[in-house]
Amino acid sequence: MKYIIPMILLSMAHAHGQKVFEVSYESRADITVFEVEYESQADLLVYKEEYESRAKGNEGNWFFCDYESRADKSIYFVQYESRADLKIYFVDYESRAGWRTKSKKSLLD
Repeated sequence: MKYIIPMILLSMAHAHGQKVFEVSYESRADITVFEVEYESQADLLVYKEEYESRAKGNEGNWFFCDYESRADKSIYFVQYESRADLKIYFVDYESRAGWRTKSKKSLLD
């Protein structure tokens, strides 16, 4: 019993984190991403977390992993907006992160 609760908590934390890994090839990515120039063009406003433990929920708080095996999603940055599944804009403050186009939220679930 003492091992079951920590395992459940660990699996819950892993399922809800937004740990991403940038792959080198589009074919290896779960989703393709384009970084837009203006906040108003983005589907998702992303804040880069410094610590893995702070990447919480599906609200735009991303931690970039060093290893693909530790990530929840693999992403590939495309050169053209029309080739992207998701358009993002990096924000400077955690409080600014969040979805602008809620219909795309399922891409990162």
